[in-house]
Amino acid sequence: MEGEKKMTVWGLVVEATTGAGERKHTEANVVAHIRGSRSDALAELERRARTYSPEHPRSPRRRRLLRDGDGFLLVVDGAWQSFVTRFTVAELLEDSAAPVVPEPVETPSEPVASPEEPDEPDEPDAPDEPVDQVERYADGVPVRPTWLGRDDLP
Repeated sequence: MEGEKKMTVWGLVVEATTGAGERKHTEANVVAHIRGSRSDALAELERRARTYSPEHPRSPRRRRLLRDGDGFLLVVDGAWQSFVTRFTVAELLEDSAAPVVPEPVETPSEPVASPEEPDEPDEPDAPDEPVDQVERYADGVPVRPTWLGRDDLP
């Protein structure tokens, strides 16, 4: 696995102004993770910044989106105050809540049949249970996540 290159994981962070007056403050959220190149992550971040609709101000008068280094800055002027939302892309170095992915186990290859032996047609094994007994929503998404209830996760 030494020759295999791991793809970088990028976090898309949105820092938005919430509240008003003396209670006005900034909250940060990681809204998505992108696996790939930095330019891929920046492209997705820009798409999100262009379509982002902040909670405040309720009656925006002016909206400005600016590119700033590793992200974007959205300044929305309201009737009385301006509100800022910062969009940043950052490389994910550690995540204490990330699921543990087991290393792939190498299985020995099956022996090749000798030329004297006739090839028998492969018959699929009949499954003991139906293949998919997972309850799903109409769009195909499982109702219960597969990781829920697993003992091997932190």
